[in-house]
Amino acid sequence: MDNARKTSTGHRPLPTSRRTLTAATAAVVLGAALLACGGGEGEGTRSSGRTDRTAAGDPVGRGGDTKVLWVGDSIAGAQAPALGAALDAAGVTFQNASSDGGGTIVAGGDEITEKISDDTWKALEKQIESFKPTVIAYQITTYDWGTPQQQRDAYEKLVSAAEEAGAKAVFVSAPPIRIDDFYRPHEKRLKSAPESAAETAEANADNALFLDSGQLWGEDASAPKAERAADGIHNCQQGAAAFANWFVKELGNKEGFTPAKPDAWAAGKWTGDKRFATLGCDG
Repeated sequence: MDNARKTSTGHRPLPTSRRTLTAATAAVVLGAALLACGGGEGEGTRSSGRTDRTAAGDPVGRGGDTKVLWVGDSIAGAQAPALGAALDAAGVTFQNASSDGGGTIVAGGDEITEKISDDTWKALEKQIESFKPTVIAYQITTYDWGTPQQQRDAYEKLVSAAEEAGAKAVFVSAPPIRIDDFYRPHEKRLKSAPESAAETAEANADNALFLDSGQLWGEDASAPKAERAADGIHNCQQGAAAFANWFVKELGNKEGFTPAKPDAWAAGKWTGDKRFATLGCDG
């Protein structure tokens, strides 16, 4: 879309170099990444929640009533394959509603975010109606460029939409990204967005929750802990697995289900998702 949608991932041009992660070594590499990020517990766009939870270490039915609708931009999209696998292993139904090159719910008063947010809300209305989630998890996007008040208005609207659907709104701060010329004019708004989301969640504590992913990534996109792909924005399989492990644990604590251990899902078919090849990651 316009100049904002620069590539198939919605951000700047992707690197041509590729990282090597063969299927034979995926479990070892992903396991190491999880441990490095402080996690040791624990296809396609939708998981049914029918994984053998006995093998995964979670009794059948514990997460069966939870349905997670995952919303965000292409960064959330790169996390979705691992997140779906981890939630499926915990018996949770998952649907990926992220959008490459968009995904924001914040109308920031400019042509780009007005169009993207309008598209997102139209899609969300249909997805909520058909999927009937119990959790609408929104990862703050790199297009949440509005003023703090515009951000809070949009986040309040999501809380209301979730409440009307009988669901909880969960806001997740975005991972740190490399700030280039495209993002530099919006850097101040990118910093205010998680603050606005946290304020909204606090004001609606019965129906909303804010999760700070800085606990996982830190604040420096160039640090090894941040697990960014070569483009400095998205993640490869290792980062996706680390995020899934962290997020499912945090959500499980709030929603009352037990995450499966990473070895039940971290080296699954999701590691070969085509978006990782596009990002220069080998699966």
